[in-house]
Amino acid sequence: MVWGESMKLFQPHRFSAASQPSDYYPTTVRALAPTEALIGEHTADLCVVGGGYAGLSAALHAAQAGLDVRLLEAATLGAGASGRNGGQVGSGQRVDAPDLAKAHGLATAQDLWRIGEDAKRLVLDLIADHQISCELRRGILYPVHKRSAARALLDYPEIMRRDFGYSRFRHLSADELRAELNSISYYGAVLDEGAAHLSPLAYLRGLARAAIAAGAKCHEFSPVLEWSADAGRYRLRTEQGHLRAKQVIFACNGYLNDLVPSMAARCMPIHNFIAATRPLSDAQIAELIPNRYAVADSRFVINYFRIDADNRLLFGGGESYSYRLPDDVRPIVRRAMSQVFPQLAAADLEYAWPGTLAITRNRLPQFREELPGAIAIGGFSGHGISIGTLAGKLAVEKLMGSSPHFDIMASAAAPPFPGGPRWRQSLLAAAMLGARMLDRLA
Repeated sequence: MVWGESMKLFQPHRFSAASQPSDYYPTTVRALAPTEALIGEHTADLCVVGGGYAGLSAALHAAQAGLDVRLLEAATLGAGASGRNGGQVGSGQRVDAPDLAKAHGLATAQDLWRIGEDAKRLVLDLIADHQISCELRRGILYPVHKRSAARALLDYPEIMRRDFGYSRFRHLSADELRAELNSISYYGAVLDEGAAHLSPLAYLRGLARAAIAAGAKCHEFSPVLEWSADAGRYRLRTEQGHLRAKQVIFACNGYLNDLVPSMAARCMPIHNFIAATRPLSDAQIAELIPNRYAVADSRFVINYFRIDADNRLLFGGGESYSYRLPDDVRPIVRRAMSQVFPQLAAADLEYAWPGTLAITRNRLPQFREELPGAIAIGGFSGHGISIGTLAGKLAVEKLMGSSPHFDIMASAAAPPFPGGPRWRQSLLAAAMLGARMLDRLA
């Protein structure tokens, strides 16, 4: 059987070979040395498809284990969500631990939480081990936008300490929160002093340099058009070449299309938008977020933001489930930003850009062994810096023998989205519209 990119209903935000991503991050981060496209016939122990966090982590860990690794990336390394996101390194999983306990039982939830903490620790260790300069700072605020939700925050730090052994959450009342986040939109928060935030493209490029230094061969502008099992190996065809590999890892997240149909049925690509203001003064920052914590609020379609090393407010807000991107995303972001910070309603948004990520029905990632020696990972649902990095490592462990953590993650994966390829996107858009309406209710 041959798998290939035939379904074109949803087009992720892609970039041409002649241009770099049009967002702010490339102006702040040292460029990687360009790599050559895959041309002609090649062989490898392992082929990794996708040049984001998961793919580069897989390439790094496989190369460190002595495998001959080739990574195929359709555009440039980090051109997708990995190089364009909000830069938040949250604790645990994308889903709150108490909600995991309700869905999967306390014991499984504790396992999932520990795996998420391993993921966060792995990111921090890789930054330290490879001396990656990426604006790393501690602390993420999680404010709630509904008065009713604020009451539930009171017990949250104690629940996390008692049931999950995590004591880095601190409750903030509405008044305490105003001292940390000058917005009238919220009624309280928890502060996670163990979480972190960073420059996502700087981290991505540091990971890429580490993988290349370990011996992984990366090929940009080499989209995989089809692949097949062939006499105990896997054969992958790109625009200009073929690669035969003993094993393969698909790590494409929101850019998978139907390259792996069973994965595509469970990972829905959505567009998200971020803007960067012109540099703010120190006095303005002291007025907005004096301790420079990152923020991710409680809305179903969340607002997330942070102050970067150049004193810009990087604000993410709004999502799109249509097949076309808007010509200008600034109005979408400005609308969300003005609700949180009315004092910035007229701020100059010097940069604004879209990106494509992948979500799952239960917001837990997909860890799938499609065939012996063929693994697919993705659906990181906005938690990709940590979980994506760990996913690449666990996929390599699985291919090399066993990985209990891979198996735990695989057991908690979500079912397919309903509706089939043609109706799936429309059904999701309708569901998300309903969720956005609920966001507006007190």
